[in-house]
Amino acid sequence: MNGHLQADELLMIVSIACYIIGALALLVYFFSREVWLRNLGAPLAIVGCVAQFAQLVVRYELTGVWPLLNLYGSLSLFAAMSVGIFIVFAIRYKAWYAGGFVLALAAISLAYGVTWNEGTMPPVPSLQSYWAKIHVPIVVSSYAAFLVAFVFSIIFLVKYYAEKRIARETNVASHAALADDDLGEQRISVRGETPAIEAAAAAGSPLAQWLASLPTLSQLDVIVYRAIAIGLPLISLGIITGAAWAKEAWGAYWQWDPKETAALATWIVYLAYMHLHTRNAWRGLRTNWVSVLGFGIVVFTYLGVNIWISGLHSYKM
Repeated sequence: MNGHLQADELLMIVSIACYIIGALALLVYFFSREVWLRNLGAPLAIVGCVAQFAQLVVRYELTGVWPLLNLYGSLSLFAAMSVGIFIVFAIRYKAWYAGGFVLALAAISLAYGVTWNEGTMPPVPSLQSYWAKIHVPIVVSSYAAFLVAFVFSIIFLVKYYAEKRIARETNVASHAALADDDLGEQRISVRGETPAIEAAAAAGSPLAQWLASLPTLSQLDVIVYRAIAIGLPLISLGIITGAAWAKEAWGAYWQWDPKETAALATWIVYLAYMHLHTRNAWRGLRTNWVSVLGFGIVVFTYLGVNIWISGLHSYKM
């Protein structure tokens, strides 16, 4: 028993340490492009993610209680899935430059989750259901996909507004510079270039050279879209399985509980994102702002409702 406890704690320490060190390495890599920092941070991300999944398995084997029934276990899976989904995108799109932000958010989530570790307690009757092993991982995985989309949306917006600012300062014609709200239908096309950044980079501006090293706006937008394309079906399935679990536990599929209502709002925002992304006038700047807004609602749905608002899903004691 003590050996298992020690293994459980050791794996958690390894995960947090890997995320913190990996986040620092990849954050510096984001700004410096020193390859050795990427080569340090990427393996740490992988090791930390594997250690987290192993920790959840060890915890389950130790206690016999599904480890995702409290905020500690839920946030642990959220951090692991966030890093896991990011690793897939980083390998596919050579996107390790964003890893520092994902790992930092994962480390914060994991460290905060540890503060909710109250030991092993038997679940309340409503949680003693096979739906717990289906619904919770699906919903948490959708939140993780939305976190990855959020990080790339922030990078998109940084480059987008930098292009506008440099264009104003240098009087270089730019798609991004034409995207002010008072210019009606003249919107940025994410397939276009960022000529102001490119011109300033060629002139020797260190900031512009760094911005030019980031992927194009179209590449960033594609990553955001594909991350949300993972998260939206998952949260849709999560709402459906949650309704089935609610029917079994409380006798009704839907009761407008604060958690249910917030989850529905989250689903609507990301459904709106997918619809608006099909419209050229919205794709790019506006849809990435919708992605940022959506993740803000995810945080409120995931933590705000569960911690601060009383309801059937509340973690308040």
